[in-house]
Amino acid sequence: MVDVRRVTLPGVGVLHSFAAADGGEVAVVAHRTGSSDLVSRPPGARDDDDAVTVRLDEDEAHTLAELLGGTRIVESIAELDELPGVPIDWMTVDEGDAIVGRPLGEAPVASGVAIVAVVRDDHAHPSPAADFIVQPGDTVVAVGPTDRIAEVFRVMNDGPARGAEA
Repeated sequence: MVDVRRVTLPGVGVLHSFAAADGGEVAVVAHRTGSSDLVSRPPGARDDDDAVTVRLDEDEAHTLAELLGGTRIVESIAELDELPGVPIDWMTVDEGDAIVGRPLGEAPVASGVAIVAVVRDDHAHPSPAADFIVQPGDTVVAVGPTDRIAEVFRVMNDGPARGAEA
């Protein structure tokens, strides 16, 4: 796996860069405005004069990501699962799940569980509002005690248990 360096650029966005196998460097500056700069430096480059930069709007950046094999948001979330003391889990919403087409605010609430994000089409929606409509293919990310997260996800899949209040 390639080591990616991440640097916050105050007022600009975030720089991600890595060394290529040929000794060059590849970098992406994700601007707060939604645009991205793709930067490539050949092996042995000593300054920015040797760099090639391409500015991409948001749609172009998404297209390039798809051409290169897609983004790995869910894999990044998986790495968070390894943080001690921070139980995190996620579920992919399927076509027949009870929560499909309904606002996230209608999802069950369990003590100590928070829905922290929904990932849709490689785009993360952090802290989604109660009126966020859940669609098939969404990945719902929750933090909290593992058993309570499992119960919330069960109800999102199957609906409330018989005899339980909706």
